[in-house]
Amino acid sequence: MSEAMSGRARVGVRDVAAAAGVSTQTVSRVINDHPHIRPETRERVITAMAELGYRVNNAARALGTATTRTIGVIASDTDLYGPAAGIGALERAARAAGRWIATAYADGSDAGSVTAAADHLLAQGVDGIVVVAPHTAALETLAAASLGVPVVPLHARVDSAGERASGGGDRGAEGAALAVDHLLDAGHRRIAQLSGPAAWLEAVARDTGAESALARRGLQLAGRWRGDWSAGSGAAIASRIAAAVGEAAGPTAIVVANDQMALGLISGLARLGVDVPADVSVVGFDDHPDAAFYRPALTTVRLDIAGEARRCVRILLGDDAPAEPTSPRLVVRDSTRRV
Repeated sequence: MSEAMSGRARVGVRDVAAAAGVSTQTVSRVINDHPHIRPETRERVITAMAELGYRVNNAARALGTATTRTIGVIASDTDLYGPAAGIGALERAARAAGRWIATAYADGSDAGSVTAAADHLLAQGVDGIVVVAPHTAALETLAAASLGVPVVPLHARVDSAGERASGGGDRGAEGAALAVDHLLDAGHRRIAQLSGPAAWLEAVARDTGAESALARRGLQLAGRWRGDWSAGSGAAIASRIAAAVGEAAGPTAIVVANDQMALGLISGLARLGVDVPADVSVVGFDDHPDAAFYRPALTTVRLDIAGEARRCVRILLGDDAPAEPTSPRLVVRDSTRRV
């Protein structure tokens, strides 16, 4: 006996047309959102579809509309909170716009892997592609490939060549500046940074935002270390940061590029006898759902991930002026103090 569940025969357009008392052409027009259908006719067809359990075949619909109503997502590093949250937000934004997403996973640092993921999505007829956790090389690869569909990164602003664009609107840079300003207002003047990988656009944006905020006060970073976004990398770097904090002119605060690295850093510092925030203040980024339960509870920056996702979907649907996500928000908890 087959392990596959059996089901009734697939309902077709002819079945819907017969039940609604209309032609198959009328059913097709309703499915494809044709504007010139009388409301009562549209309602009758929709009711018949629901009663019969009719499911739209996107591949068949694409033959007549040149769209599958599907948005492609190229994702990497989905074991991290940021990319995983981004994919979830894109799914919800696409559903709200009457679309679906198809996700292909890739090694963002490998051009061949990114190209293969794009080819896979294009073969499914996606109407556009969102890149989650974008590496600089990945966007440059996609820009050079001339895919024939629009491509937009989540959480970044890029030009036509796939390079980070100058100007406003970069929420990562804004959020990092917010974190630095909070520390400056608390009296800190020696602020260092635990950054993400230099190949990531989001890491570059957060680096730029922190540096710019310090420069506006005539200051420079008191040190920089790089992790790989994981808590493990934050813990591994803790000994170097502890040594710097122990120096007479060492940093009194650390801005960390994401909450997971901040968690590892705080844990690693505690094992070395360095107290947060008594010895050094720490600010994270992302407002991970667990951030309030760290010890100490983590001061961090919250991004409007849902708004970023809606913006990407609207761009792919042809909106030239999509609503911008709300500005980043600082969430002050117990990991920072005044000096």
